[in-house]
Amino acid sequence: MEGRSRPEPWPGATEGAPVVETRALTKRFGGQLAVDGLDLVVPRGSVFGFLGPNGSGKTTTIRMLMGLIEPTSGTARVLGEEMPRGTRRVLPRVGALIEGPALYGFLSGRDNLTRFDAADPTADARTRRARVGHALDRVGLTGAAGKKARAYSLGMKQRLGLAAALLQPRELLVLDEPTNGLDPQGMREIRTLVRSLASEGTTVFLSSHLLDEIEQVCTHVAVMARGRLLIQGTVGELASSARGRLAVTTPDTAEAVRVLKEHGVNDLAVLDDRVTGELPAGPATELADLNAALVRADVRVRAFGAERASLEDAFVALTGEGFDVAG
Repeated sequence: MEGRSRPEPWPGATEGAPVVETRALTKRFGGQLAVDGLDLVVPRGSVFGFLGPNGSGKTTTIRMLMGLIEPTSGTARVLGEEMPRGTRRVLPRVGALIEGPALYGFLSGRDNLTRFDAADPTADARTRRARVGHALDRVGLTGAAGKKARAYSLGMKQRLGLAAALLQPRELLVLDEPTNGLDPQGMREIRTLVRSLASEGTTVFLSSHLLDEIEQVCTHVAVMARGRLLIQGTVGELASSARGRLAVTTPDTAEAVRVLKEHGVNDLAVLDDRVTGELPAGPATELADLNAALVRADVRVRAFGAERASLEDAFVALTGEGFDVAG
């Protein structure tokens, strides 16, 4: 955003040796600035959500991290190696699903994985069959393993691409919109899988434009908009950076709005017998003062409290605009 200084990572974002670290990473395509001076730190063992609307520079960043394109300026280090110089040493330790899987439509799902595994010089051919079977099972495709890939739905293709990334144990798993095309049940299964991988020690870097997805599965998050990094830290820290909203249940809504406005509560809204508004800056003890002011004005308060800010609230606070959660 114009006028916003480049953010520093919060203390929680730098615990342990970083798996991914960028400094002033920049990419231009002709006159278009796709990624602008990105400073990113991904802690080892985290599930790191890379959040932003479509077109915010997420996929371009991932392509630079994986050595698929070179930055215009700045540096990117993955697993301690500078990219793209260290591509040959890094990529065998990384599983990736970027911009959808590249599949052989005339081969079955199982045969696709067998071919991918055979192309890996580190893969032991003697255990290939078991490895492929395990990967199919982890993404729920065992029953469709014999079907030609061209007959797969978009969601099934996403699952197969993820299975390919899981053929070998990986230090880092990079997923670009991994739930694209999946139904709600499939999305839940992928989230469960990501949590399982993290519990086994894999660092997961998950790019998404879905706020709910990031909030449910990630431990850390970075927010991108128009090619620039706005903020990064833990999910809890990001949500807490946005002020919560006050919620008052009362039959005297008009009088409640008047009193709350006089005491600095902004963005007031009324729905039936519920009044909500943005809490003023200040210590939490001010909540008691607000409640007392309502009582003094003979407002009948049936419920009173502050609601926790969501990741969406934080995004709106950072950018001053809404977030297209549908893509």
